[in-house]
Amino acid sequence: MRILATLALAACCLLAPGHPAAPLRAAEPEGATGREDRPALVAPKTMVVAANPHAVDAGLEMLRAGGSAVDAAVAVQMVLGLVEPQSSGIGGGAFLLHWSQDAKRVRSYDGRETAPAAARATRFLGADGTPLSPRDAIVGGRPVGVPGLLRMLELAHREHGRLPWARLFEPAIRLAEGGFAVSPRLHRLLDRERDLGADAMARQLFYTADDHARPVGERIVNAEYAATLRAIAAGGADVFYRGAIAEDLVRAVRRHPNAGDLTLEDLAAYSALEREPMCGAYRDRRICGMGPPSSGGIGVLQLLGILERSPFAQALPQSAQALHWFAEAGRLVYADRLRYVADPAFVPQPVAGLLEPDYLAARARLLGERSMGRAQAGEPRGAAAMSDAAEYALAGTSHISIVDERGDAVAMTTTIEDGFGSRIMVRGFLLNNQLTDFAFVPEVGGRPVANRVEAGKRPRSSMSPTFVFDSDGSLQIVAGSPGGTAIINYVAKALVAMLDWEMDAQTAVALPNFGSRNGPTEIERGSAYSALIP
Repeated sequence: MRILATLALAACCLLAPGHPAAPLRAAEPEGATGREDRPALVAPKTMVVAANPHAVDAGLEMLRAGGSAVDAAVAVQMVLGLVEPQSSGIGGGAFLLHWSQDAKRVRSYDGRETAPAAARATRFLGADGTPLSPRDAIVGGRPVGVPGLLRMLELAHREHGRLPWARLFEPAIRLAEGGFAVSPRLHRLLDRERDLGADAMARQLFYTADDHARPVGERIVNAEYAATLRAIAAGGADVFYRGAIAEDLVRAVRRHPNAGDLTLEDLAAYSALEREPMCGAYRDRRICGMGPPSSGGIGVLQLLGILERSPFAQALPQSAQALHWFAEAGRLVYADRLRYVADPAFVPQPVAGLLEPDYLAARARLLGERSMGRAQAGEPRGAAAMSDAAEYALAGTSHISIVDERGDAVAMTTTIEDGFGSRIMVRGFLLNNQLTDFAFVPEVGGRPVANRVEAGKRPRSSMSPTFVFDSDGSLQIVAGSPGGTAIINYVAKALVAMLDWEMDAQTAVALPNFGSRNGPTEIERGSAYSALIP
């Protein structure tokens, strides 16, 4: 257990992805706000890792009260929605992996947002048939999907919770009513933000009378959020999906100048799902992640599987050759991801074919000493005829990793999509703009795009909550990351650093980011790796 907790600490939260070097595209998680190196920490039994110390404290409070990893995750999330509102919250969605030490079983839960019943494939196309501008697509009611977070947490708590549901909300309610100090990170993000202030509630909460971001250290009291959490704590998730909160949410979406079509019926009909986890082998380890509609589990397993069948193992750690093989493998992974991965309720998923050893070996044979440029999708067994469509890459999200005293664990990646989501605030929380994760065009060359918009569909995600098990079956690593479409690369990088390069968790997380999303090779700006750029 000591090894587990040590590795769980930082491998779980890749919280400091940096700038990709010019001329590479910049898509850091919410925009970089700085880098802070931390020492590795060790705990004998329990550990909570999250993006904010208030959230960590809430999780530890639950564990000390005898709560489970899921109990702690709920408490952590409620606080993150208060102190890190730009990244995640009850107006968004999440994916959660759970490990039961007694049952020796991994279970996975899908709280991804869904498109409203009125959604059509042309949602993000203008009158002339071309994709909307980024601002028209991102800000407002149009990109808001049905939030799934609370239904998912309710489902996971029903299965794995130990403390009463209402108890889990107490730390966030106390902090919302008592106030929290604006962090340097939140201040910088608010200062850069140009659309959030158009929302009256958000402007009053986060900005001064002269429209400047509230300064570092100033206390923010969010009484509306506290009242919302009190209602949910007392009445369960139904309070959110039916009744006054739902009515306010729908009204805000439909009355925005860039209006959406969310309805009360959409909210009432939402269900979180338990899905089969996506598990596979890498060297002598077993790795488990989320299946579709997340591309994270497939992507991480594919990337590692291709590396295992490439010259990567012979390259010196952190060498130009090692980074080259990693980036080239990423091109192949992201090509397959773009073409095939989508909501399995709408599009048959060639999961088995994408992970077959022979297919991975064939893909690995495409790697060479020189870059292949833009990779083409493969033809795995079971794949339908689909077309590629460019995706709009937004970066945001947060990650939570927890191990409780029983050895049970949670890896949960949670998001409202872009930083500050749709920029619509309702009852103290922000709404997602998750529907921008759909492809903006429904077909290309007469063939459908797998990730096209459809009513009730869940958009593809890159969120990659991950468990790694040792050769004896014991849980070794609890991992995950923010970072939009780059999450797959971030998580795979940390796993390679720990499993192949024998780094400790903190060193692996602090390692500069690198890889390719089937575009330019991306290297963290200002890092030692920058010297490798020709």
